[in-house]
Amino acid sequence: MKFSNGYWLDRNGYQVNKARGLLDLVVEDGSVHAHAPVRPVLTRGDTLNTALLRATFTAVADGVIKVELVHHKGRRERGPSFEIVTDPAYRGVVERDCDGLVLRAGELAVALAEGEDWTAAFTHADRPLTASLPRAVAHVTGLDGRTWMREQLSLRPGERVYGLGERFGALTKNGQSIDIWNEDGGTASEQAYKNVPFYLTSAGYGVFVDHPGGVSFEVGSEVNTRTQFSVEGERLTYYLIDGPTPKDVLRRYTALTGRPPMVPTWSFGLWLTTSFTTSYDEETVTSFIDGMEERDLPLSVFHFDCFWMRGFHWCDFVWDPETFPDPAGMIARLKARGLRVCVWINPYIAQRSHLFDEGAERGYLVRTTDGDVWQTDLWQAGMGLVDFTNPQAVDWYREQLAGLLDIGVDCFKTDFGERVPVAGIAWHDGSDPEKMHNYYAHLYNRAVFDLLTQECGEGEAVLFARSATAGGQRLPVHWGGDNESTFASMGETLRGGLSLTSCGFGYWSHDIGGFEGTPDPDVFMRWVAFGLLSSHARLHGSGSVRVPWTFGEEAVDVTRAFIRLRLSLMPYLYAAAEEAHATGTPMMRSMFLEFPEDRGSWDVDTQYMLGPDLLVAPVMDPDGEVDVYLPPGTWTSYWTGRSAQGPCWVRETHGADTLPLYVREGAVLPLAQGLSRPEDDWVPGVVLRVYELADGEERVVTVPAHDGFEPAVFRLVHDGGTLRATASGARGAWALESGGRRAVGQGDTSLELALG
Repeated sequence: MKFSNGYWLDRNGYQVNKARGLLDLVVEDGSVHAHAPVRPVLTRGDTLNTALLRATFTAVADGVIKVELVHHKGRRERGPSFEIVTDPAYRGVVERDCDGLVLRAGELAVALAEGEDWTAAFTHADRPLTASLPRAVAHVTGLDGRTWMREQLSLRPGERVYGLGERFGALTKNGQSIDIWNEDGGTASEQAYKNVPFYLTSAGYGVFVDHPGGVSFEVGSEVNTRTQFSVEGERLTYYLIDGPTPKDVLRRYTALTGRPPMVPTWSFGLWLTTSFTTSYDEETVTSFIDGMEERDLPLSVFHFDCFWMRGFHWCDFVWDPETFPDPAGMIARLKARGLRVCVWINPYIAQRSHLFDEGAERGYLVRTTDGDVWQTDLWQAGMGLVDFTNPQAVDWYREQLAGLLDIGVDCFKTDFGERVPVAGIAWHDGSDPEKMHNYYAHLYNRAVFDLLTQECGEGEAVLFARSATAGGQRLPVHWGGDNESTFASMGETLRGGLSLTSCGFGYWSHDIGGFEGTPDPDVFMRWVAFGLLSSHARLHGSGSVRVPWTFGEEAVDVTRAFIRLRLSLMPYLYAAAEEAHATGTPMMRSMFLEFPEDRGSWDVDTQYMLGPDLLVAPVMDPDGEVDVYLPPGTWTSYWTGRSAQGPCWVRETHGADTLPLYVREGAVLPLAQGLSRPEDDWVPGVVLRVYELADGEERVVTVPAHDGFEPAVFRLVHDGGTLRATASGARGAWALESGGRRAVGQGDTSLELALG
C-alpha cells in the first residue's frame, strides 16, 4: 500500500510516523531489542507525547533472522498463524562493538547502531545483502482510524525480485505493486489464486512476511531503491533468509514453512477430464477412455468435474442419478482398466444441498457477527461456507469425502477457496476475518489432504488444488487456474507457474489447451508439449472437451509422442520430485533459479528448467517460431543431437511435434523404455544417455525405487575418450548411449563406449 506522496510528503489521509533513530539496544534471551522514537529526542521533553517503536531481532536458525516491529504491543493478536518450524533452543551470537551490536545466525548477520538514524544492515559473510535504512520503518495512521506497520528493505542497482505467489505478469517483480490477497480472478490481471508473502532476490537473500492476511508489497514502486511491505495493525513480523544461492534460500524457507511431500507415481501420468459444463454420462466417459486406448494414448487418471453432482446442489457429494445411476459400479469398471479416479469438490454448501440444514444447525457453516449463516448467490444459489476452524466441521466434511473414497475415488480436485468474506464474519474459533481470508485455502486443502494421507498412506495423497498461501506446498498438487485458450494465455500461465515455484511449490500444473474457449489445433498441440513437460499434466476445458482427436489426427500423433516422451522421462522426473521433497527446489524452475550467476537468465520468463538438466521453451507462436536463451555451457538438442555454446539467444522454428528441448552438458538422462503407465518398472531396458561429460568427470545415476520396485544404481566415468559404466540392481538389459553410439549390457555388468 502506498503511503507516500513523492519522497518528502505523506499521501492525503495518512500520517507516516517513521523510526528516527535508536535510543538503546537491549540483549535479552538471545534476542536484540532496538527502540526507536518517531521524532528526534534532543531533550528530556522530547520523550513525551511521541510514539516509540520496538524492533526485535532473533536468530532462529543458521541463515535466518526473525524481525518483529511493534507499535502498541498490547493489541491482542488473533489467529490464524502460519505453521512455522524453528528450533527453540537455537541461539545466535551477539557481538558488541563501539557502534552497537551485531547478531549472527551462521553467515547471516544484522548490524544495529545507536544514533540519530535508524539502520539495520544485513550481511552474508560480511558482504552487504540489504538494509532497513532511515525512513524505512514506520507506523502509519489513517483518517479512518486504521493503522499499519511498514518496512522497506534496500535494493541495490540491478537487483531483481521474484516470487510473491502465482503472479501472471512479468516474472521479475521490480516496479510492481502487489497485494497478497487471494481472489478468483483468472490469469490475466494482478489478481491471483495463490498469494504468498515471500520473495527472493538476485542479491542472495529472501524475505518471508509472517502474516497470513493481506500484505502489500511495493517492489521499487513506492521508493525505487527499496522493496516496501506493510500490514494492517500494530505489528509486523518478517524473516530475513540467507542464500547465497536462490536454492539455498528456498531450502531455508521451506525448512520454516514445510517441504513438498512425495506424491504417488501414478499422478505423473496424463489426467483427462470431462471438462466443466459439457454434457456427459458414463457412456460419454467410456467413449473418451475407449478413444484414448484405441489411439494408443496412455491415460492414468480420469477426472469428473462439477456436474457429477446435480446443478444447484454443489456440494452435496451425491452423484447425479440421471447421468450416473451406478457410480460405484462405474468407478469399479474404470479401475479395472487401470485408471485412477478424481472428482471435483469445493468448500461451499448450496442451500439446496441436503447438507445445508445439517451444517447450519450444527454450527459447521461460517456465520455473521449477528449469528446468521453467511450466504451468497455468487456461484451456487444460497450457498454457505464450511467453517474449517471448527474441528467438528472438519470431521463432518471429511465424512462426506470418506464415502467417496469407499467407492473407489482416489483423489480430489479442491477447487475454489478464494471467495472468503471478511466484513461482519465470526469464525468458530474467533479467528481474525482479515487473516482468515487467505489462510482459509490452507485449512480447506489440509482437511482434504490429511484425509487422503490417513486413508491412502504417506506419499499416496494428492490433490489438484487451485488456492493456496504460504505453506501450501505441503498440500500438492496445484494448478494454474482459469486461463484462456490462446498463445498469450499460455505465456501468462507459464509466468504464473514460475512465480509460484519460486516460492517453494515443488509441483505445478495447468489446463492443457486453456480453460476458457476452445483452442484451435495449433494452440492445443503446442500446449500439449508444454503440459506434458510440466510437473503434472491434465487435459481440461470449460465448455468444450479436450480429447485430442477433436483437434485432428495430427493432434493425436503429437499427444502420443509427448506422452511417450514423458513416460520415458519417469526416472528423471521422479528424481526431480525427490529433490523437491528433500530440499524445496521445485521440479519446474525459472532460469534465474537454476542459473543465478548468469545475469542473462535473470529476466527470462518464456522458458524453464524441468529438473536440473532439461531446458524447455514452449512454442507460443502460430508460425512455430521461438527465441531460446541458452545459459553458459554446452547445450544439446534432445531431438537432433546438435550442440550449441551458450550464453546466446537462438531463434528456432518447430513443427507441432517438437519444441526447443535442450540438455545441459554433463547430464546423464536415464530413459525408461516401453512404459504404458508411470508406475511400471523403469529399470528393464533403461538407456543412459550421456551429454558432453568432460574427461575425468564421474556421475552416479540412480533409477529411483518406487511402487515396490527396487532402485538401480549406475556409475559412469569419462576416461580418456571412453565412457565406462557399472550397474548395481539392473534388471534385464540396459544401454549406454552418447553421440549416437550405443553399448548394451545385461544385468549387473560393466560397459565401455568409445566416444568420437
